[in-house]
Amino acid sequence: MCGITGWVSFHQDVRHMAPVIEAMTATMALRGPDAGGVWLGGHAALGHRRLSVIDLAGGTQPMTDRPDHPQVVLTYSGEVYNHHRLRAELRGRGHHFVTRSDTEVVLRAYLEWGDALVDQLEGMYAFAIWDERQQRLLLVRDRLGVKPLFWTTVDGGLVFGSEPKALFAHPEVTPTVDADGLREAYSLLFNTGPTVWAGVREVESGALLVLDRDGVRERRYWELTARPHTDDLATTTDRVRSLVNRAARTQLEADVPLCSLLSGGLDSTVVTALIADELRLREGAQAKLRSYAVDYSDQAEQFTGDVLRTGHDTPYAAEAGTFIGTEHSTVVLDPRALLDLENRRAVVVARDSPIGVGDMDTSLYLLFGEIRKHSTVALSGEAADEVFGGYPWFHTPEALAARAFPWLLVTGDDAAMPLNPDLAAHLRIREFREDTYRSSLAAVPHLDGESPAEHRQREMQHLSLTRWLRQLLHRKDRLSMAQGLEVRVPYCDHRLVEYAFNTPWAMKNHDGREKSLLRDTGQGIAPDSVLWRPKNHYPATHHADYNAGLQRLAREALDAPYVRDIADETVIKATLDTPADQLAWGHRLRLERVVDLALWLDHHRPALSL
Repeated sequence: MCGITGWVSFHQDVRHMAPVIEAMTATMALRGPDAGGVWLGGHAALGHRRLSVIDLAGGTQPMTDRPDHPQVVLTYSGEVYNHHRLRAELRGRGHHFVTRSDTEVVLRAYLEWGDALVDQLEGMYAFAIWDERQQRLLLVRDRLGVKPLFWTTVDGGLVFGSEPKALFAHPEVTPTVDADGLREAYSLLFNTGPTVWAGVREVESGALLVLDRDGVRERRYWELTARPHTDDLATTTDRVRSLVNRAARTQLEADVPLCSLLSGGLDSTVVTALIADELRLREGAQAKLRSYAVDYSDQAEQFTGDVLRTGHDTPYAAEAGTFIGTEHSTVVLDPRALLDLENRRAVVVARDSPIGVGDMDTSLYLLFGEIRKHSTVALSGEAADEVFGGYPWFHTPEALAARAFPWLLVTGDDAAMPLNPDLAAHLRIREFREDTYRSSLAAVPHLDGESPAEHRQREMQHLSLTRWLRQLLHRKDRLSMAQGLEVRVPYCDHRLVEYAFNTPWAMKNHDGREKSLLRDTGQGIAPDSVLWRPKNHYPATHHADYNAGLQRLAREALDAPYVRDIADETVIKATLDTPADQLAWGHRLRLERVVDLALWLDHHRPALSL
């Protein structure tokens, strides 16, 4: 895993602008703490920061096709899990390799297939290729958008980077936020493409972007499609088991210490069991996988259920670790560490966004920091709920009947942030949501003859996979890479996603519960207590002292410059007067985001054009 950045300009010779690309590359140091490099050509400059995972001695980037007078240059982030097969095929086609890295496989795949290399790759990745022969830049992002990639135009070309902060290190790019950006941030619709930053866009998931002297062109090379499902339940169960198994086991490869994130839920337990077994097959029966969970001091005594959490995870995680045979650890956090402004600032800087989920972000960041002391790669159960129908909105009649994005029903429309009334009238977020919802449903593929129930479930899954999952993957990428930790997500394997998307809902729900097909996969490799426990979201602290400390931080945040221009002071102050032990989760989230807004404004000092 790494951080990439670059700059192309057809209006100037960038070879004399080394300090610019070096400054852009330096912003990616946390993503790539092990090495860094830049390459400069006449009209292109590429930068790279490396987190060494495979072939530690090789794989230096930016990588060129030849040491002298290179014609093709690559800066690459991610993992291509089928690189061994591709390497063998490319060797058969006459290509010579000098490293064991998957980076070189991507480079040689471009030399062999051009842009069609995207059809060959399996994994999570974002990369840029500068082709000197054609004076052409190619940007590529993986199918599910696990790895981020941002870009914006400059005079005569564009700049790009794994994170927006790389773009802001270029002298022609000023961090600016306008009404459209705030609408994107606070609507909680998780659009692909536009961002909170004016003029800054993401390369879309499953898309490639080309820049040459004719301009910029972007196209999708992969998206979800509707296909008939002809397998019976037994065959479907076997197929899902095979796909999950393959995805997990192929993602075990690393030349550095590897672990799993084991929360005690179904999703992470299945992944952990499969890779623990694979590790024993590769290294012997005594090989033990490290696994990690997170908890809070006094959580066992303080825990109270809320709209997202029904139970305490730690006992289930410990039981799963014992059942599977991992070397399991629980990272216990003090709620006071979650109030530390330096920790919160590090999270906001990592996200480049004012929108997060407060203590759940900070605790994840701190968890990753502890894990990084022992491991460089972790495998996660992210995306199983989207793939297999785990969220309440797949099952509750109210959510299925609502003509709105289902996650907005969980905490209420204003959970994102009660906005200053004047600003709210200008942004018209409710209308924006309604318009976006209609266009989102129009993009959902369907089969002729679908029943109304099947039609609706396909909509819910498409919205979840293309929108809700997007912010979860961003969160996992940014907070892990800020600690120099690579997190892999086997449930984002595109073959598994395609198959599950076209599996009828009756099969996904065949035992009357959420994630029936994944539960079938877990039979025999996970304890029954985990297989049948209700869906539980990422844990949050329930300590009243945290709530009181958060209220104090939010009071201070309201006095920060420009915060009142965005937040509704009246609504926020009412929440500040609530007794700390009675603060509802949705109201607490308002305070979290006021604190994050103040930190974000202070760090980026964006130009506000509202």
